[in-house]
Amino acid sequence: MRFSRLAAWVVATTVCLAGNLIAGSAAAADDKAATQAAAPVSHKLDNASCESCHDGRKGKLEVPGSHGEKRALYEVKQDKYAKSVHSRMQCIACHKEITDAVAPHQKAPDAKKVDCAQCHLDLWEAAKQKDKTQEKLRLGIVVENVAAYNKSFHAKVNKDDPGKVNATCNDCHNVHSFNVPPRGTVERKEWHLTVPHVCGDKCHTDELADWTASVHGKEVTEKHNVKSAVCSDCHSTHSVADPTKDAGKLAITANCGGCHAENLKTYTKTYHGQVNTLGATHTAKCFDCHGSHSIQPSTDPKSKLHENNRLKTCQNCHKGATKGFTKFEPHGTSHDFVRYPFIWLAAKFMLLFLGGIFAFFWAHTALWFYREYKERHERKPSPHVTTDQLLEGKLKDKHFRRFPLIWRIAHLTLAVSLMMLTLTGMSVLYADTVWAPVVMGLLGGPKVAAVIHHFFATLLGIVVVLQLVYFAIHIVSNRKTFDWFGPNSLVPRRQDLWDILAMVKWFFGLGPRPVFDRWTYWEKFDYWAPFAAVILIGATGVMLLFPNVTAAFLPGWVFNVATIFHGEEALLAALFVFTVHFFNNHYRPDKFPLDVVMFTGSMRLELFRSEHRAEYNRLVASGELEKYLVDAPSQPMTWGAKILGFALVGFGLLLLVLVLSGIFGT
Repeated sequence: MRFSRLAAWVVATTVCLAGNLIAGSAAAADDKAATQAAAPVSHKLDNASCESCHDGRKGKLEVPGSHGEKRALYEVKQDKYAKSVHSRMQCIACHKEITDAVAPHQKAPDAKKVDCAQCHLDLWEAAKQKDKTQEKLRLGIVVENVAAYNKSFHAKVNKDDPGKVNATCNDCHNVHSFNVPPRGTVERKEWHLTVPHVCGDKCHTDELADWTASVHGKEVTEKHNVKSAVCSDCHSTHSVADPTKDAGKLAITANCGGCHAENLKTYTKTYHGQVNTLGATHTAKCFDCHGSHSIQPSTDPKSKLHENNRLKTCQNCHKGATKGFTKFEPHGTSHDFVRYPFIWLAAKFMLLFLGGIFAFFWAHTALWFYREYKERHERKPSPHVTTDQLLEGKLKDKHFRRFPLIWRIAHLTLAVSLMMLTLTGMSVLYADTVWAPVVMGLLGGPKVAAVIHHFFATLLGIVVVLQLVYFAIHIVSNRKTFDWFGPNSLVPRRQDLWDILAMVKWFFGLGPRPVFDRWTYWEKFDYWAPFAAVILIGATGVMLLFPNVTAAFLPGWVFNVATIFHGEEALLAALFVFTVHFFNNHYRPDKFPLDVVMFTGSMRLELFRSEHRAEYNRLVASGELEKYLVDAPSQPMTWGAKILGFALVGFGLLLLVLVLSGIFGT
């Protein structure tokens, strides 16, 4: 009986406890459910969580934009992201401001915005500190691209939206699917063909349409020609410059040569290209003639260079241009007789002409130096004449007046003009040298240099014309007594030929040093050569200076020929003056280091007697010598003449070095 009661109590107690436990569990479960319902769901900040919303499957995601309007977020396709170079990275490695996985996201207020450039720079610094730059070569290329981008037009503040730049990394690359193949691979070539749509689909739609219809675009879209030009070939990739600025125009012109190397080479030999090489853009560039995005073959009626459109294209720069312009050869070369016969003939003629002149006079100079140096080394005294007594007494310190003031002024003007013309002209002719841009910068640029060039060309022409007028007046006023082929005339005569032969004999020790009259044969050449040079250089210069007038009467290829004659004859004049003329008057042993007679106008009587004995003897015999005698120049005059002389000779030597460096391409 007692056992039965005890058992009943145990059962009752057990049932009660079980009921309480069940009730408590249910209540706890209800409390937990309520708590979970009130608290947010917690997700891990990993890529899977991000992709669950940002893969585009749940529709377009939008957030407030910078101006209050809604901005759509990028869709991150898992398959493309998995193939990208960033596939091993976590989303929050870039989006550091995101602190939770629930939209709208909580963001750290002090976190920096996504910065592709800074991220790669930090990685590169870490690689350098760990000495792993050789293992991260592609990262090094990215760093170089970042530096180029920071200076580019894309990195500039957008004019329409100052809160943004013109283009960011993601605008071109889509950083979530970025996977540019390595250079030199087949995949890279195929990727290259997609560049126009990267640039054009979003930003440059008009340019893309023009390019697609162009010869470049058809080669890419229809023939899949990987060698045809796309946007980055002309504008570059990361260092894109503003095409409306000089830097952009110069870069595009240079990039054209990446594919059209020979055409760029011939272009840079023309005045258009020489000015472009010097960093100026006011002359025609590739795209001025061929077009930019809509380039067509010249046979296409839509081409800017089609025969029906070419004159209009020229008139874009040359207002009032006539049809003669259309025959100008912008890529004419002297190496192709079949295509450019007149250019070839002009170049070969000038080559032979210059070669003949310098072969004779440089050989003449070398032999003269050798003979004069040898005789001075042997201390041979100069021959004396029998009229030594004239040097005694009052005539001993006298000078012979050789050049009147007007001649000295003309010579100085001629010298300065020639040197300035050489400086400005050769800087254009040899625009590809290291010194030409420096000179142009000092002068104020090609436009200012052109004004300087034209000024001194005009001044030189005036000097030549006045010289001819002076001689004409002199000849007319002395027409009854003037002897065209006499000793006082600068007109070449038969005696000059005998003097040359006698000089050559002396060079080789086969005869005595010849005796000269008032004008030696080399002085006559020095005098008349500038006249011939000025006529040729001046005539061609005027033709180039007034192209509209020239093209109204002559075909355009005349400009090519005139350019050759103008430049080569100027080169002849410069080299002759700074080598042969300087030697004859300053560098030879008997004159070294400087002869100032052309600055003071007079020379020591003893020196005059030595160098012009035939004239000296004639004046002594006629009793006219004393009327040409003057006192020695004053000390200030002598020093001034030496300073001026050394300055001109020094400047001439500097110009000679520059010209020679241009000739030999240094």
